[in-house]
Parts: sequence; C-alpha cells; structure tokens
Amino acid sequence: MGLRAIAAVVLAPLAVAACAAPLPVEPAAAQEVATGAPHPALERIVVHGTGDVSLDPEYIPALRAEGYAHAWSGLRGLFAADDLTIVNLECPVSTRGTAVEKAFTFRCDPAALPAARAAGVDVANFANNHIRDFGRDAMLDSIRHAHEAGIAPVGVGEDLAAATAPAVVERGGWRIAVLGFGGVVPTAEWLATPRSPGLASGDDPDLMVEAVRAADAVADLVFVTIHWGMELDTAPRADDIRFAEAMIEAGADGIFGHHQHRLGPLGTYRERPIAWGLGNFVWPRLSQESASTAVARFVVEPDGAVRGCLLPAVIVEHAHPELTGAPAC
Repeated sequence: MGLRAIAAVVLAPLAVAACAAPLPVEPAAAQEVATGAPHPALERIVVHGTGDVSLDPEYIPALRAEGYAHAWSGLRGLFAADDLTIVNLECPVSTRGTAVEKAFTFRCDPAALPAARAAGVDVANFANNHIRDFGRDAMLDSIRHAHEAGIAPVGVGEDLAAATAPAVVERGGWRIAVLGFGGVVPTAEWLATPRSPGLASGDDPDLMVEAVRAADAVADLVFVTIHWGMELDTAPRADDIRFAEAMIEAGADGIFGHHQHRLGPLGTYRERPIAWGLGNFVWPRLSQESASTAVARFVVEPDGAVRGCLLPAVIVEHAHPELTGAPAC
C-alpha cells in the first residue's frame, strides 16, 4: 500500500484518519456548534498537547535501560483517560537513512511507538527541525511506522497536499481535525512542495490559514500543533502572535506551540487558547529550567466553548516527566 493510500485509511480502533479525502460534516451539527446552541449528541471533551518528545535511545540511554514505557509512567494515566492527546515527536521513526550534517541528529526506534500508543498518544506532529535528520526516506518511513502503531502523523507527507492534510478523529460527538506545521527548518529543501515530500511550513501564514480553513470546513473543531519561535524564549515572538491570530480567525479552536525548550505562557485570542511554548517533555533532564514543563489541557464544552490551562510537570529524571499539580480546568 502506498503512502497516499495509507494516509486515507481510517484507523478503526481509534476512529483516526489522516484526512487526504476529508470527511463531511453534518450540516445540522455544524450549524448548532456555530450558533453556540448545545447539540444533544455533543459531550464535554478533554484534549491534551505536549511539547518536545524524543524517543531516541542513543540520545537518552534511560529509554533503553528502563524501557519505553518509562517515558509515560509518571503521568498517572492522564493521556489514556482523556479524549485526545497530541505530541510533538522530535525525531524520525525509522532505521533507514544516514545522518545529515547538523549539530544534533535524532532517530526514534519504531519499537518505542507501541508504548506511546498504550499510554494514550493519538496524534504525533512530525513537522519540526529533526524529522529529516536521517533524510527523506526516513521521514517517509516515519509516516508508515506511526500508522502501524495506531498513531496519526501530521505535518509531513509525500507532497504538500499530504503534509497539510489534517488527521481527523471522532470524539464525544465531535469531529476534530488536527493540523501540524513546522517552522525553524534547517533549509527550505525540508519543506513539502506540490511535487516533493517534506514538512508543512510553519513560517507561511497563507499556507497555514488555507489549511485551517479547509479543515474547518470538514470538522467541528480544529486544533493546531506547531513548531515555532526561538530556543530559550519564554514569551511569544511577534510572528508567533501574528500566525496564531490568523489561524484562529480562520477557524482554529486551539494551538499547541513548541520548540523553545523552555515553558512559555498560556494565552487566548477570541476565547480560544494558545499554548505559546510547551517546552521539553520526554527529554533529558539537562537543567532545572529546561526540566520545568507542562501539559496543555483544552476543554471543549457541549456549546462549543473552549478553555485551557497548563498542568505543571517536571522531568524528574531523563525521559521521565511527572505531573506536579492538579488540573485547573
């Protein structure tokens, strides 16, 4: 089965699809959500998002020593109990290819994904500055491995249409689209084009707005996971703010940001939450500052209202985050 065919398969156990052929929205449901009137079939749902996840046993030997479940065992079953979990997976999932010339290159073992899925991870963003660390073929191989593990990949594809296609899930009566974008790429060659594979650019506001509008046309809710900003930033940059506001105006209902390796604040725009920077998550414990992290929780009410909060966490040892506080939303 080719990659485009794989992307169109609905993953039955999860009701997840990487939506190359968008699913239609029931007109009545769409109208009632838009007007704010509760729909009898719609439930309150909880969506979680995280920052950077590395499952590279060379970079984090604790994963080999402790097993891949070690990455998720400090979360008290949080992701298994929610409705949808979205992570930024900061490495190609493949044994193929050779390392490119850059300061840090990561590679995730495909054997790590079943533990992530068992912990409740549903969607993985691959649009980041490490997905092509081992070349084009390893990036494309990552899509296949994610699907085989029951995790929907977003943000990359065999061409631009595939890279900007959302994953679509059904939860609590809601049809939810998830889009992935990646800025801070090493070179423009990493980006997808209409005829070549790569990432969905996180630095092209027109592209992002168009993708959000298309997703909004086929789903009740749209969430974006995006790699942006600059390392060590703890506040959003002007471009981040401009991009976030444009996507929310186009129909996004919440945004999960990452890349800075530092925890940033939670903001809102038009009553939609924005996690500006979710920091490291499954990562080495390098310092107290880089080990301070959080899970973003977005709660959708039956009337379509969305509220957010940050669940504080700490990377207490390499590749092992633990929750440190109770949810505030």
